[in-house]
Parts: sequence; C-alpha cells; structure tokens
Amino acid sequence: MITMKQIAERTGVSVSTVSLVLNGRDKGRVKSEIARKVRNTAKTLGYRPNPMARSLRTSKTGMLGFISEEVATTPYAGAIIQGAQDAAAERGYVLLTVSTDGGIRESEQIQALKRYGVDGFLFAKMYDQNVDLPQALRSCPAVVVNAVERANRCPSIAPDEFLIGYDATRHLIESGSRRVAYLGTTQDLPAQEDRMRGYQTALKEAGLPASQALIRLVGFNQEAMDQTNDLMDDQHPDGVFCFNDSRSFYLYQAAAARHLVIGRDLNLVGVDNHQVVAETSAPPLTTVELPHYEMGFWAVRRLLAQINPRRGALPLPDTRAVLPPLDQAGGVRIHCALIRKGSTRLDATSDLVPASR
Repeated sequence: MITMKQIAERTGVSVSTVSLVLNGRDKGRVKSEIARKVRNTAKTLGYRPNPMARSLRTSKTGMLGFISEEVATTPYAGAIIQGAQDAAAERGYVLLTVSTDGGIRESEQIQALKRYGVDGFLFAKMYDQNVDLPQALRSCPAVVVNAVERANRCPSIAPDEFLIGYDATRHLIESGSRRVAYLGTTQDLPAQEDRMRGYQTALKEAGLPASQALIRLVGFNQEAMDQTNDLMDDQHPDGVFCFNDSRSFYLYQAAAARHLVIGRDLNLVGVDNHQVVAETSAPPLTTVELPHYEMGFWAVRRLLAQINPRRGALPLPDTRAVLPPLDQAGGVRIHCALIRKGSTRLDATSDLVPASR
C-alpha cells in the first residue's frame, strides 16, 4: 500500500504538503507546479486514500445513504443507483442503499444509516411527485431524487415533465401529424398534468386543434384497448403522444387491426425508453428517455457540494440529458432527451435529438 510518506520522498516535499494536496486543501498554500507533481506521482504509484484514516481526521465516514421507495426493485429506475454510485466513487465515497415502504420502516432505515455515520442522504422516489423530506433528515445534508421537495427544504432533481410533453408533441408535428392525440393515464400524478400542458402548448403554438376529444385517459388491459379503439375510430388521429411506452402497445395493436403503418400512417412517441417495449416493437418506438442515471449522478454531486463546499467541484460529464448546474437553487428540472427510433416519419435512422424549445 502506497503511503503519503513514499510520495513525499519521491517528490522531495514534506508529508504535510502531500497531505494538503491529496486532501484538496492546497489552494493558496502549495505552488501549482508542486501540487501537480504530487498528484501525478500519486497517480503513477497507484495511491489510494485510507478511508479509516480520513474518517478519523475529518469526522467524515466517506459513506452516503441512499433511501429509496421501490427504486431498488424497479428495473429501469435502478439506473438512479448506478448514476449515484459512479458519482460517489469519483470522490472515494461508498453508497449504502436501503429500500423502504414509506412508513415506519422508512424511519427505522434512516436511523440505521445514521448509526453507520453516513455523511449525507439521497431520498429517492419511484416516480416524479411532490414529497416532504422526512423529519429525521431535515437537519442532515440531503438531496431529493426523482421528486420535488414540497417546502424546498433541500435541493431536488426531477424530470422536466412539461418539456417531455412539449418535445414529444413537437416531434409528432414535425413528422407531419395534424391531428395529434394524447393517450394518458387514469392515475393522479403531477407528471400527467405537466405532460398534458406541454402537449397542449405545442399544439397551440402550431395552430392545431387541442380538443378534449383527442385526449383519452386509460388504465390497462381490455378497458385501455377499448378506449384506444374508440379514439382511433371516432377521431382518426395521425399522431399520438403516449404518457409512457407501455401505453403505446395499444396503438400498435389498433394500427395493425386497421392496416395502418406505424411511422407512415400513424406517428407515435412514448416516454421512458423502456428496453422491452421501445426496442421490441416493430418499428421500434421513438421515446423520451427519463434521465434516471443523470438524476442519480447529479444528486450525489450536489450532496457532496453540501458536505464539503470548500472542495473543488469536478466538471460535469457529457450525458444524454444535459446535467443542470450544481449551483442552481431549489428544485431542479432536467431536460430529457428524445430518442428517435422509427415510429415517426422523421425517424429514418435511430438518432439522438437534442430537445430544445
């Protein structure tokens, strides 16, 4: 195991100088060329900080608590955890993940993480919603993920639901659709309201009808199929924005029954970039990708900025959905990426379309 003493001997400086540099406290104390030499030597020798020693020195454990409500068991939302782990690892942190039921068990899990001495918390939800940060977390560094903290007690990050509806509908319009329908959900979700508002705004800007007759809110199974058939027969849409990828399944069936070709006679755009639905449909479904990985990554970066504000921030990486600035106050909404795959006339080739207004 490489020690600071060995690095000091190799670079010809004191151990205290090496300590300042490797702990990010060299600014204004150590000449930049010396600091650079120390970092390069540490990298060449394969130096790894000792978490136990750092914990004793800084009163920090190098651990972050990730509290989720079903996120850990949701296949595509599991990318939130991956993003959080990647960002934590960059700074030498370990992520402790617990799954809760949102009730008594949640409080027990929070207390367990506190006993481990975690330095901060990520509080994640399975879907975008308004939440209250648990009382037990209000005195701790915390970031809410995939939801909005109702009272703005801490930073939060969630998808920009309005732009999801707006970008999807604009893409349908640009693909030649003039009667654009919306196949939504019967669930009472904030995302439903905002996506529909984006859908209606895009239609209004284009001078196209946004009548209630073109909107269907459906559940699942035969009831959803019946309403989809009713929409197709009564309104004859040439484009449909679906609340999620799963609901597009009913449009594929309805189109086949009417000998309509998806991407020619009927344009479709979904939401989720769900691997099973979006990739196995024929043609593959054009969809707005929910930025689970990006939200997890940004949330850890934001949390670490709270824990140690004096430590320099790493540059944000390039991701499919552009990460918002870390210094943005309050609740942050992330602009999602439209993934072109084949279900609209514009989708001759799979491509990533930078969403913009």
